Amino acid sequence: MLLAIDTATQMMSLALHDGRRLLAEQTWHTANNHTIELAPSIQALLDRCGVELKALDALAVSIGPGSYSGLRVGVALAKGLAAANNLPLVGISTLDTIAAGQPYYQGGLLVVVQAGRGRIVVARYQWRKGRWGSRGEPKLMDWETLFASIDGAAYLTGEISEDGHTAFEAAQAQNIPVSLVPPAYRLRRAGFLAEEALARLKTDRAGFAAVKLTPIYIKTQDSPEP
Repeated sequence: MLLAIDTATQMMSLALHDGRRLLAEQTWHTANNHTIELAPSIQALLDRCGVELKALDALAVSIGPGSYSGLRVGVALAKGLAAANNLPLVGISTLDTIAAGQPYYQGGLLVVVQAGRGRIVVARYQWRKGRWGSRGEPKLMDWETLFASIDGAAYLTGEISEDGHTAFEAAQAQNIPVSLVPPAYRLRRAGFLAEEALARLKTDRAGFAAVKLTPIYIKTQDSPEP
């Protein structure tokens, strides 16, 4: 039984997976209330499924990129639960979680998460062996820079702000070959976080000690130290 926790941005998500079925999933927008909402939401999810905390045998957590405060809350709670109950803890990138939930598209995939202050973190993916594989390190930029960098057919998914929609419409007016993925696919879901974690646990269950897990922070001059 695996519990997946994602607090990387203002979109929070939880999932409970038994290895064969996604038993429950909850995704919602929080107004920076991660600390207040997370623990009660986990307990409510477990209660709804009739699962006790001691029944868990693994945990997964989103390790970023995302907001500093959001990541800190989720990672700290997950590490505490894992250490107290001697459970493996798998860290999965927010960008990989979003990519895992996308169907096949003809062209490249651009995955975006919000970084605050009008900035975004972008990762590029391409279809390989039946899934989206990363094409390099994520980069911090703004919307205009992202659309100016597109040189071939691409699909955009992830967290699209109002400024992002405005920039997307401007890009379309300039005939930049980019399409927007439907909203349901853009939602970052802990169910996919759970399935990515389960796949990794199958290959190396002993390699996920909580003490080794560290978040992914995209460093800028105004980023606080972790």
